[in-house]
Amino acid sequence: MSDAPESARRPGSSLVRQVHGSHAAVGYIELFFDLVFVFAITQLSHGLLEHLNWVGALQTAMLFLAVWWAWIYTTWATNWIDPDHGGNRLFLGLVMVVSLILSSAIPHAFAGAGLTFAVAYSTLQIGRSLYVSWVCGEWTRDDNWSLVRITLWFVASAPLWLIGGLTADPAERMAWWAAALTIESLGPIFFYWVPRLGRSTPDDWEIAGGHMAERCALFIIIALGEGVLITGATFGKLEPTLPTILAFLTAFLGSFAMWWVYFDVGAKRGAEHIEHHEHPGIVGRDAFTYWHIPIVAGVILIAVADELTLAHPLEPVHGDFLLVTAGGMALFLGGTMTFKRITSRNAWFPPSHTVGLLLATALVVWGWLTHPPTLLFYAGSTLTFAFVALWEWGSYHGGWIERMERRGWWLGRLLRRYTNWRLAGMGRPRRPQ
Repeated sequence: MSDAPESARRPGSSLVRQVHGSHAAVGYIELFFDLVFVFAITQLSHGLLEHLNWVGALQTAMLFLAVWWAWIYTTWATNWIDPDHGGNRLFLGLVMVVSLILSSAIPHAFAGAGLTFAVAYSTLQIGRSLYVSWVCGEWTRDDNWSLVRITLWFVASAPLWLIGGLTADPAERMAWWAAALTIESLGPIFFYWVPRLGRSTPDDWEIAGGHMAERCALFIIIALGEGVLITGATFGKLEPTLPTILAFLTAFLGSFAMWWVYFDVGAKRGAEHIEHHEHPGIVGRDAFTYWHIPIVAGVILIAVADELTLAHPLEPVHGDFLLVTAGGMALFLGGTMTFKRITSRNAWFPPSHTVGLLLATALVVWGWLTHPPTLLFYAGSTLTFAFVALWEWGSYHGGWIERMERRGWWLGRLLRRYTNWRLAGMGRPRRPQ
């Protein structure tokens, strides 16, 4: 299976990736590029902390979607162009500058920096798509104008971004930008249909699946890193009392458990699935472009909850903290379970994640009715993530199930049958009983 779309395979082109097999290595310039989005994620989480209400949450969600689209489309672009080529490196450097302007405007995007944010975002999306289309040779052929179609969709949404940036009223700005994000979110679903040009096909989106999976996994690391940074920075400013030490440990263990939930099974299996799929571009769209949105959003919300817990560990749980924590758990577990469902052969969602969502719901109801100390409630969320991680680890790898079987426990035998059924559904060999 080819790693680049037909539009990128033209003789003599040194700007496109020249890869063999099904994996394209992540370039160092791509890792350098991600540093800008470390800053962007920090801006988003701090902005939500400063505006912890429904309006602030909606504004942060819209800005997060813009940041995600800017990053993920650049990831698709570097899947097709060679990031080690000098010309492409210079271009990615320009993309980094525009992305840095975009990230710098985030705190005041719904105030005085709205036009700056809109211009930077539209320039980034249109300019990058035009450049990649030129590199792939689409301007000189009459077939396969996939990237031209993508560019036209960004051209269609750009006036909405600019009108919103010029609008003084924050509510009107949200409406204009919501319309722009709606257009851009629907583009991949409709295969970027354009009058007279038609729409793209799955064959136009041939990608190196391993590259896409690795890049998205690295973005998860970026988001988890924000939680670690917040935990360390906030703890460093506090007096090391027993509550703050416990809050520090709880926050870190929560980040570690979330890492385990995503990377122990999901990341590796997702990479294998997209590498061997008949249409890796469709998997890249569904599992990685769309369903990583709630995963990353959930991690960011939990990072905000980390700081709130460290700052006020003994205060009773209040509504804002409850919603932030509940939203983070629901988005992360729901997004991860759907991602794993798409990238496996099993028709069922992971039961560990389903039970985890039920436990999260029970935890929220308990917190709403009893208003326990923030630290105690947050410890419940960490235990929920740890429960999901250990259940899936035991079910997938079979370690603790084998020990239960050796002791003759009926639960071990029952779980063994269930595990073999799950492995058979995923096309993996069964474990001996």
